[in-house]
Amino acid sequence: QVQLVESGGGLVQAGGSLRLACAASGRTSSNVAMAWFRQAPGKGREFVAAITWSGAFTYGTNSWEGRFTISRDNAKNTMYLQMSSLKPEDTAVYSCAAKEGAYSPYEFFYAYWGQGTQVTVSS
Repeated sequence: QVQLVESGGGLVQAGGSLRLACAASGRTSSNVAMAWFRQAPGKGREFVAAITWSGAFTYGTNSWEGRFTISRDNAKNTMYLQMSSLKPEDTAVYSCAAKEGAYSPYEFFYAYWGQGTQVTVSS
């Protein structure tokens, strides 16, 4: 089992920045890929980005325009999502997820999920 706890969400004005963190505990290993998803009000869950233990990463097909950066600190078993130039349309619940093996943009393949952290961007 892998436990995930997100932090760092909150209310920010448009143009501002936030850094989300996802702390993993339990059966973490070098074979675990981690990802960020988000769900805006009234919409389905959307893949944001994913990263492997070794640091290989990928971003969703949505155009983040270079505003989001995923990273991880293996020594701390923590993944981050640095978000800058935030827009009101970035308002969503951001959740981290983990799976064994390669990363995937599909939520179906992730066995472990955090509780989510709310990000609200005001205009």
